[in-house]
Amino acid sequence: MSNWSTKQHPNILVLFDVDGPLTPARKVVSKEMLDLLSKLRTKVVTGFVGGSDLSKQQEQLGDNVVELFDYSFPQNGLTPYKLGKPLSSQSFINFLGEKKYQKLANFILRYIADLDIPVKTGTFLEFRAGLINVSPVGRNCSHQQRDEYEKYDLEHQIRPKFIEAIKKEFPDYGLTYSIGGQISFDVFPIGWDKTYCLNHLKGEKFDKIHFFGDKTFKGGNDYEIFTHPDVTGHSVKEIII
Repeated sequence: MSNWSTKQHPNILVLFDVDGPLTPARKVVSKEMLDLLSKLRTKVVTGFVGGSDLSKQQEQLGDNVVELFDYSFPQNGLTPYKLGKPLSSQSFINFLGEKKYQKLANFILRYIADLDIPVKTGTFLEFRAGLINVSPVGRNCSHQQRDEYEKYDLEHQIRPKFIEAIKKEFPDYGLTYSIGGQISFDVFPIGWDKTYCLNHLKGEKFDKIHFFGDKTFKGGNDYEIFTHPDVTGHSVKEIII
């Protein structure tokens, strides 16, 4: 159990998703938000939890991101940090195995090849330590293409239909899926959603854990932690600073 006695409220933890609550999707954090987070950290224990790997969170929140929070949970907590120091990590490929992974990856890439959508860029499948991220339009798209694809996807339900196709093809893989951000969805083992980060808090005995996220709807990548019985969830509609 950690000593958080320097905090005004040491028994309260406040966790943030990155895209939405702290920054616009894939964009850089504002100085005002950084100042607010610094002040908040003097009052409560703070942390972030996101599906992306640390390098992407550094692009948005700064190279020293793991030093800005008491807890840092890239990849839903599969590569965790506490007070800037790494904790034990977990691996998607060890869970699934190379043979099964290749079957899954091949199916995903074939499906994307057959999609008839207005734009395709590059990096359609991104392998991370704890999950794979799938983007029909490609993660190399511009911010304008990202915004346009999000509207197209909402109208035509490209990502939900894609997920259903994977579920049908691989019903016994023990995987689950969540739609996050504007252009992609995550594929990961059941239980490896954002609630995975809570495993690193079991010895802390927080009286309250607050979580702020924007994709809190069912199927969104904040839903599981937003509705977790140990967590008080807050749905963020827009950034006000």
